[in-house]
Amino acid sequence: MIKQTDIAGGMALDSQGLDKLKAAAKQNSPQALSATAQQMEGVFVNMMMKSMRQATPQGGLFQNNQTQQLFTSMLDAQLSQKTHTGLADMMIKQIARQRGDNVNGGHDPVAVQLNRLGGMDATGDGADLPQSAEEFFAKLAPHAEEASRRTGIPVQFMLGHAALESGWGKSEIRSSAGKASHNLFGIKAGASWNGGTVDCMTTEYVDGVAQKRVERFRSYDSYQAAFEDYANLLKNNRRYQGVLDNAGDAHGFAYGLQRAGYATDPAYGAKLKKVIQQAINVNADNTSKA
Repeated sequence: MIKQTDIAGGMALDSQGLDKLKAAAKQNSPQALSATAQQMEGVFVNMMMKSMRQATPQGGLFQNNQTQQLFTSMLDAQLSQKTHTGLADMMIKQIARQRGDNVNGGHDPVAVQLNRLGGMDATGDGADLPQSAEEFFAKLAPHAEEASRRTGIPVQFMLGHAALESGWGKSEIRSSAGKASHNLFGIKAGASWNGGTVDCMTTEYVDGVAQKRVERFRSYDSYQAAFEDYANLLKNNRRYQGVLDNAGDAHGFAYGLQRAGYATDPAYGAKLKKVIQQAINVNADNTSKA
């Protein structure tokens, strides 16, 4: 198998590099897809810079100096590797759509909401809920109720959190082979995790700037196991004590998770609060119909 570093370490500007690029593109893994897309972006930028230099009038003492041309070409190759135009991200999303994969790696709450649900209405009144929202709730409610008894967190809060992280179940984290991870909460697999894992593309924010990364997430055998682990995480990790203390209030719960570092998105609390409100409205509608 070709490693990501094998092609990320140099530009695919010769026959050998292109062969590696083609082979990596055939690998059905997020790492290979990311590295291949970055290389293709680099090739495009390099070609663009070459065309720009050819269109620029030449002059000066070193007009025909072959050494200067060689070093200019090397400089362009290096700059191409460091220049990010957003083309690689667009390619990754397009390929993922064509393959039927998670467009955003299963853990990109902002894009999941916008791309999968068509955006959330500013009032959070549930007008933009997908048609499968009630089915999503009905399938997961028993597991959420058990987790609620253990933690004191309302069922609607948990279901809202699962809906945000998984795009109402439409963007659940999956393996490269398409196997479901049942990871509805985007919980990563740290050094202490001994269970199954799956690698996928996700969005992290560094100093407020979104960056695409391949991260390792936990994988479960069932949704019940996912809710049990979620409950254990919030109940047994001291950094989430403030979340449990404010579990009766949607605002306190959502922003408490953000302050505790559950996600790096600086707007995570506001987005989670809106989806929780949608979950509350769905529950109210179901109650009124009963």
